[in-house]
Amino acid sequence: MSLNNVREVWKSRLGLIMAMAGNAIGLGNFLRFPVQAAANGGGAFMIPYFVAFLVVGIPMMWVEWSVGRFGGKHGHGTTPGILYRLWKHPAAKYIGVLGIAAPVAFALYYSYVQSWTLAYSFFSLTGQYFGIETQAEMGAFLSSFQGVTESSYFSSVATAYIFFLINLGIVFWVLSRGVVRGIETLAKFAMPMLLIFAIVLVARVLTLGTPDPAFPDRSVMAGFAWIWNPDLSRLSEGSVWLAAAGQIFFSLGIGIGSMQCYASYVRARQDVALTGLTTSMSNGFAEVVLGSSIAIPVAVAFFGVTATEAIATGGSFDLGFQSMPLIFQQLPLGQFIGTLWFGLLFFAGITSTVALTQPPMAFLQDEMGWPRKKAALFVISFLFIFGNFIVFNIEHGVIDELDFWIGTVGLVVFSFLEIIIFAWIFGMDKAWEEINEGAAIRIPRIFYYMIKYVTPVSLAILLVVWTYQAGFDLLLLRNANPEDIPYLLLTRGIIVLLILVGVLQVRRVSKNWK
Repeated sequence: MSLNNVREVWKSRLGLIMAMAGNAIGLGNFLRFPVQAAANGGGAFMIPYFVAFLVVGIPMMWVEWSVGRFGGKHGHGTTPGILYRLWKHPAAKYIGVLGIAAPVAFALYYSYVQSWTLAYSFFSLTGQYFGIETQAEMGAFLSSFQGVTESSYFSSVATAYIFFLINLGIVFWVLSRGVVRGIETLAKFAMPMLLIFAIVLVARVLTLGTPDPAFPDRSVMAGFAWIWNPDLSRLSEGSVWLAAAGQIFFSLGIGIGSMQCYASYVRARQDVALTGLTTSMSNGFAEVVLGSSIAIPVAVAFFGVTATEAIATGGSFDLGFQSMPLIFQQLPLGQFIGTLWFGLLFFAGITSTVALTQPPMAFLQDEMGWPRKKAALFVISFLFIFGNFIVFNIEHGVIDELDFWIGTVGLVVFSFLEIIIFAWIFGMDKAWEEINEGAAIRIPRIFYYMIKYVTPVSLAILLVVWTYQAGFDLLLLRNANPEDIPYLLLTRGIIVLLILVGVLQVRRVSKNWK
């Protein structure tokens, strides 16, 4: 498809909002958020979370929606072309490469982790893990499923591999159908299902009360109290603020390249102000209201606050894939509830996986003229080939390595560069006009100054503090297991390879840009 061809646009406003919400709402809302809240003091985490949402989340959402729509007017669905339209300098298009390389690298591990939710939904339905009574044994179930160890449950990674392939097949089917018939249709089905599953689960959690009268301090209400009663002394800890800001980036999908890509399919004068705000609020509702009302309260009810905090420090997988299955076994209709929980995670994950794979799809179609199915086959083949590295080396920390450089540092770096180009080089007056073009709401003028000054300064501080606190140690692999270092270096090599390939392709296709 050439730049002169008519690009797809979202068929309906509802479909657009559903797709954008699907892009933002993912595993981060239901797995990562409860863990971050639990590990960072419960209620103490919520204050910096809401500050970050206001100072960084909403402004960056408006920036990325506006940037994407602006690029779509000029036939560009990915950030190399979009940023070049904002700043006619060669550096802009190469900075934009991050908006293609990052979502691909993200999808390499996200699609695999997301396939576990499909597998565990099946395991819940069939009762495969029912009868396991301890967290250690449930951990053995998970690690043998991943192929890290052997057990009586799984002798190899074969089962996980099958579900990985099934998941890639679903993503290919959606991508090959296009924006309207694929992504929009998926979103209109998956997002209502996600909402229904979440509401049913929350209703069930609220009726749990105190499961064991012998432990009156272990109750659902104690879980809610822990989340919403802040320990103000922890607000002095910089790590709590960093964790909150990182969660906003991760859950909203800011700085990854997908939001701009989806927004490029918006009509030229279609509102992005209200729709962007709606997307942000939908994500916040899913995360704060639904996400915080399931895993943490139920874990506190069964394990207590101290044990829940300890579980959370073990990571998202410990809470979602080890603790929750133990709880389901103690509930009436536990298999049904477990199926709903992992079904919820699957619907949240599949819409995000599709969003992560759309930027390379759009680049191949818009800039290289590839037909849709050829582009979809190439993207899925790439995920399959390099995904094997993730599948067979998960025990060496390759997921954590990708998550840090792409899901943490990369998001902040790209967001900072993007807002500098949009607000300072393109110009804040023109940027403000672009944000408000066709707006269905009037954005308060204060956000003009927040986008120009407060948000970029906040991002710069965040980046500097992250680098100072953890960046150098991680860069130099000071705390890495010596046996893992070759695999971690290979992981970094994949990231560098993605960026280099992106640079070469952008250099080639940009010769046709006017």
